[in-house]
Amino acid sequence: MVRCFALFFVAACVNEVLCSQGSVGAQSEPAAPQGAASCGCEKLKRAAAVEPVEPVEDRTASAHPADKYSRSANERLPEAQGDEEKIQSQMVVITGGEFLMGTDDPAIPADGEGPQRLVHVDSFFMDIQEVTNQQFQSFVNITGYITEAETFGDSFVFEGILSESVKNQITQAVAAAPWWLPVKGANWRHPNGPDSNITDGLDHPVLHVSWADAVAYCSWANKRLPTEAEWEYACRGGLKDRLYPWGNNLNPKGQHYANLWQGDFPNHNSAEDGYVKTSPVMSFPANGFGLHDMVGNAWEWTSDWWTVHHTTEQQHNPTGPPSGTDKVKKGGSYMCHKSYCYRYRCAARSQNTPDSAASNLGFRCVSQGQR
Repeated sequence: MVRCFALFFVAACVNEVLCSQGSVGAQSEPAAPQGAASCGCEKLKRAAAVEPVEPVEDRTASAHPADKYSRSANERLPEAQGDEEKIQSQMVVITGGEFLMGTDDPAIPADGEGPQRLVHVDSFFMDIQEVTNQQFQSFVNITGYITEAETFGDSFVFEGILSESVKNQITQAVAAAPWWLPVKGANWRHPNGPDSNITDGLDHPVLHVSWADAVAYCSWANKRLPTEAEWEYACRGGLKDRLYPWGNNLNPKGQHYANLWQGDFPNHNSAEDGYVKTSPVMSFPANGFGLHDMVGNAWEWTSDWWTVHHTTEQQHNPTGPPSGTDKVKKGGSYMCHKSYCYRYRCAARSQNTPDSAASNLGFRCVSQGQR
């Protein structure tokens, strides 16, 4: 069934003012070029006018569709469930406290990175890694869950990771961001197109998961998605007013601390960090809280609805606006390069509609108590 993608690209003028409170001896990155564009991944939205697709099964019958995939709803399912639980992510406690959320020196003001404000979050547990293909596969094997990308029949894939045979069959692309292509048969099982698989990537972050897919998995695991405040507090790893989870220097002592793009985006990725696409989770050093890949590798969904307007008043456990059209995602991905998507900073943020899915979008879970 042919569906039209009404996709629009909005160029973002970047005016970066780097934080002046860097670590002693650390060198901050040079300023991003004026007028730098976006990688376009925040615009990978399924059009409201898309012709309806009859779902394989009704996942939207209740106000909380993830309830169907909660742990309690699946207790009667395969006895192998006990073994599946063994591969759930290790969690660490994130001790609550106050921190400065956002920044008064926004690199991308249109994203609502500021103003900086004092926020308190209570203690919580967080996965030390992004949810992997193997973990998501276990969830699917037990529950029979079908992702939205599978139901729709396609998802967005970065052109640079598609085979030539697949690219030759595609006639559509995202306006002003032609490296994003709607690919039939792309989903979490086939992250780089229908002729790809996850056999050798079980320890990589699961991709092509919508917000609803992520919520369903977290519910099954007796967890939830983090709020944006929780995510950013965790990203900072106890550091104050720093750009990245480890400080202000992108490559301390010449070492790579995240899976990002090196080279000329989108034409050439030199892979100086060792990876052209996603990397296995925990391939890079953890931050001060013991969390890996908080920036780079894959974007991560949060529970908050998107807004660019924030109060300057002190807040306690903020959860974002009560409604909206887009959900907040944090952390950037392997496609992020300063010239196009300088969003691999803790204060950076972006958004997608809840039904969006792409080859650089994943998630991790949190909980109030360790499972």
